[in-house]
Amino acid sequence: MSSIEHLQETFTRSVNWPHENITGDAAMDDMLNEQGRFNRRESFAYAVLTTDGEREIGCVYVRPSSKPGYDAEVSLWITKADFDSGFDEVLYEWTEQWVEMSWPFAEVAYPGRAIEWAAWDNL
Repeated sequence: MSSIEHLQETFTRSVNWPHENITGDAAMDDMLNEQGRFNRRESFAYAVLTTDGEREIGCVYVRPSSKPGYDAEVSLWITKADFDSGFDEVLYEWTEQWVEMSWPFAEVAYPGRAIEWAAWDNL
């Protein structure tokens, strides 16, 4: 919740998520929806934790592409503090390598990163 504005500008470009008034129940519903999609193998969300496992500092999402020409789209977010420390670029590079080595996709889109948001929106 300390990175709401940062996430709205870098991850979603939306003022609908995250938002200050989210309740614990709504956050739990969101997590359960993600878990359901994971269990059904529809999309996958992976929490990025501190090395001690005590705090979530980001998340990586792998899902079917919403645009033609891509097998999947991958997005990730990181807290503002960790973004400012330079960890965003480290996580992005690691994610690209992990997806290339571990997932069976020929074409992967990274909207807002390898593909600018305007170009992605126009596909």
